[in-house]
Amino acid sequence: MHDFQPKTIIEPFRIRSVEPIHFTTSAQREAALQAAGYNPFLLRADDVLIDLLTDSGTGAMSSRQWAGMIASDESYAGASSFYRFEAAVRDITGFKHVIPTHQGRAAENILFTTIAKPDDVIPNNTHFDTTRAHVEHAGAEARDLVIAEGRQPRLIHPFKGNMDIAALEATIEQVGRERIPAILLTVTNNSGGGQPVSMANVRAVSAVARRHGIPFFIDACRFAENAWFIKTREEGYADKTPQEIAQELFSYADGCTMSAKKDGMANIGGFLAVNNDELAAKCRNLEILTEGFPTYGGMAGYDLEAIAQGLYEALDEHYLRYRIRSIAYLGDRLTAAGIPIVQPTGGHAVYLDAREMLPHIPPMQYPGWALNNALYLLGGVRAVEIGTVMFGLQPDGTEQPARMDLVRLAFPRRTYTQSHVDYLAEVILEVNARRESLPGYRIVWQAPVLRHFTIRLEPLGG
Repeated sequence: MHDFQPKTIIEPFRIRSVEPIHFTTSAQREAALQAAGYNPFLLRADDVLIDLLTDSGTGAMSSRQWAGMIASDESYAGASSFYRFEAAVRDITGFKHVIPTHQGRAAENILFTTIAKPDDVIPNNTHFDTTRAHVEHAGAEARDLVIAEGRQPRLIHPFKGNMDIAALEATIEQVGRERIPAILLTVTNNSGGGQPVSMANVRAVSAVARRHGIPFFIDACRFAENAWFIKTREEGYADKTPQEIAQELFSYADGCTMSAKKDGMANIGGFLAVNNDELAAKCRNLEILTEGFPTYGGMAGYDLEAIAQGLYEALDEHYLRYRIRSIAYLGDRLTAAGIPIVQPTGGHAVYLDAREMLPHIPPMQYPGWALNNALYLLGGVRAVEIGTVMFGLQPDGTEQPARMDLVRLAFPRRTYTQSHVDYLAEVILEVNARRESLPGYRIVWQAPVLRHFTIRLEPLGG
């Protein structure tokens, strides 16, 4: 018989353990959001029905991960769990020195504290929030150089996360090589809609870095998803495995930062990996001060075991096909209904274009925040604003509109089923039908750095 190609998406796993979710009324959600200062970050998780705030550390772990955790070695120094973790990272990335951290932002802190200084410039396709904050905390400038196509939400382009090579060359010429301690490339490009970077672009960035003698690092949080896009969209990679593609991708770089809470498939953890011996020694010294001994780095042995297994599970073709298709499924339903989203859909999330969806709310009244809160009030869905609240506050204290006002619906790995996605689509369509009644917001209180985590706002007009 010929192969059967079903249209229905089925999860490539069976469920053995379940976690109940809490259903709330509209009145209960209104009271909860008001008590949280109209900031979904400050909601209690029990008051959320579908939680798409982040895909970071929120996924379900496999039976093999749990088995490894039970058999872990909790020795303070030199634990066998560390060496299994180190071997997995080296196998996939090829980098010589593997420095474990409790999560990705700790790896960023160690790296940028070590290499960056005031008046430096660090180019990237697009820095995400914690990356930008750590660069700026060191006194450096985080400069975004994504291609022009990456700033056009509706434009279809296979690799909208690519860095603009001409802009990179111009930046180096403008500021001088001595003021650029590293070039960074985020795969996939989270702030720009979870869009992938092509292997050709990775090679081109690497060539520029090599020519100018500048270290080249990859923000590798979603490296496996990026590998899948290369496999399915870039000529010459269809017959390669995701692991082979990932290995080639890392081979062009000098190191990486990694939140293993994403494509490490774990609930906590991360690492910094580098090739340079001198840099590794400096980073390990800082790790001992801030994270712990270099063979555990803020993680328990069972965390190291979970990541060592999870890195390979993230590269499984059956998982990646389901993961990317389930995101595209929601995107297809929304675009068919005329909902403006970043296209094509990315690897870990669907991004709603709040600025286009709510044209009556100006950027300085935070349309992304308004849309995010509406999703919660109507359907108990929690997402996250990627827009002017997150990126509008400048290092000098001034404020300006972000390039885009998006709402990211980030899918935890192996956590929700297709019926959850169908419910989510219903909620978004109903919010869209009521969009003209949604109010803007004003800030009541904010922190000077990474304000979106703790900010408090109130709706305009009561």
